[in-house]
Amino acid sequence: MKAKGGKRSLNIRIIRNFRQDDMPLLGALYEAVRQGVGLFWWVGDEDNWTNVFCAFEEGKMVAKGQVAVINVLPEGCPESCKHHIYVNLKTVPERERDTELLEELYQRLYTRALELKETLPRHHGTYLCVGNFAHEERNTAFFTEEKGFRPLENLYSMVRTLNRPIPSFVLPDNFSCLLWDMQTEREEARYLKLEAEVWPDAPLGLNRLREYKAKPNWTAIIAAEGEQIAASVMAWQEKGGNGVIEDVFVREPWRRQGLAKYLLSRAMNYLREHGAETAELEVKAANASALSLYQSVGFAQAGEEHRFYVPIP
Repeated sequence: MKAKGGKRSLNIRIIRNFRQDDMPLLGALYEAVRQGVGLFWWVGDEDNWTNVFCAFEEGKMVAKGQVAVINVLPEGCPESCKHHIYVNLKTVPERERDTELLEELYQRLYTRALELKETLPRHHGTYLCVGNFAHEERNTAFFTEEKGFRPLENLYSMVRTLNRPIPSFVLPDNFSCLLWDMQTEREEARYLKLEAEVWPDAPLGLNRLREYKAKPNWTAIIAAEGEQIAASVMAWQEKGGNGVIEDVFVREPWRRQGLAKYLLSRAMNYLREHGAETAELEVKAANASALSLYQSVGFAQAGEEHRFYVPIP
């Protein structure tokens, strides 16, 4: 076999779903990709392994790919909005230009994406998307030049140390603030309805909400006026202890009252109280107002991710 853009390879290649006994080989691949600072998805729990495909040569994992449904749109969203299925495909650094290897694995992932698409509501179409760090030009080129992916959006990752003073903000007298653990399905549904109202083109969805809720020290911090939820922010810690802030929103009638700054301050204090030394979040690069908000409370840009898409027929 001759790999387009790569060296001739006589290795016998096996591609199959990930298994438990592959974990040491996965760790080696992860370390190799991490050395190149690549955006690498972990395989998740065993019930996710039908979405994970690995390529092996001579007892070594040389590539891994997986797909996941990220956004499922409820009915009533604008017709232009689409469900999003994401793909992540990485090789060992020396095989980044091996188009034959990438293509073989991609075809397995695309077939699985088609299967996942059939499980989604039919009231909207579906995009297959990929996200890479800005510097991952070789990997991105496979998707854009070989598979026809088009630009979707860019995101900045932002970081703030929690060892520095956290600014204090005053919550207006007519508001209350509380931690909301969403223990019931009814509470989850209420949150998701409000969240989709703010982000109609990329709602969180129940699966991701429950994925977040399973994180260490997860909480939602909300500002309410009477019985009305006006604003919310999520916070949790990753396994390494770093804090994460996610899904910051203020509903339209309550904007420009300082609620977002207040909740961000509360979230940072919450994470610090639980031992986190840093807080991380993501923001769309085109969202100038959100960028200004996060910078105003001490966050600084730490990285950039570029996302691309193709429609799934």
